[in-house]
Amino acid sequence: MSDYDVPAGGSVPSVSLPAMRVRYTPGPLHEADVDASPLVQVRRWLAEALEAGVPEPNAMVLSTVGAAGEVSSRHVLLKELDDLGFVFYTNLASRKAAQLAQRPRASLCFPWYAMSRQVSVEGSVTLLDRATVEQYWHQRPRESQLGAWASDQSRPVASREALHARLAEVSRQFGDAELIPVPDQWGGYRVLAQRVELWQGQPGRLHDRVVYLLDEDGDDRRWRLVRLQP
Repeated sequence: MSDYDVPAGGSVPSVSLPAMRVRYTPGPLHEADVDASPLVQVRRWLAEALEAGVPEPNAMVLSTVGAAGEVSSRHVLLKELDDLGFVFYTNLASRKAAQLAQRPRASLCFPWYAMSRQVSVEGSVTLLDRATVEQYWHQRPRESQLGAWASDQSRPVASREALHARLAEVSRQFGDAELIPVPDQWGGYRVLAQRVELWQGQPGRLHDRVVYLLDEDGDDRRWRLVRLQP
């Protein structure tokens, strides 16, 4: 029986977790191969992930910490990567927003499994200004705009039918209006990177780990490159 065969008369696959492993075969990652700026390097790897056909290469795991020290993670979509940091949008009344209001720091992780690569980011978080939020909002599909109005993100809902009923109500409210306004509770954040780690799988679990560390002295910001043991 293979790791994923279904036992006779059963419906649950038999999985041997200790036996599950992947042999990583990409070439080595040398410090000389990467850009001096982690943001430029991440853009480079993101473009390569897109070219390789990685599903939703801009999907990233966002981890935040609550007031009692509880950690929560979820996927969000990277919508801009500029010289300042990593931008995403969300409901400002959500659980993640409440945690960021209490502790404005976060970590991000891009899990590009198909390429045996991972990027991890740590840094402080700032709210985007309203003009930036509005500019992005009006680029969103109409159905996504209506969905943002219909959902009180992270709040309980009686059923999926109740959620669809709320969406129908919102759709009637805006009718054929050409522009749908930005909800007061919808906005965005920028993660200002202070640590960026590149991970690339290698045979024998001797993975490459190259980390950028930010050294700040007043207005002087310099990135220092360090290789870590796997």
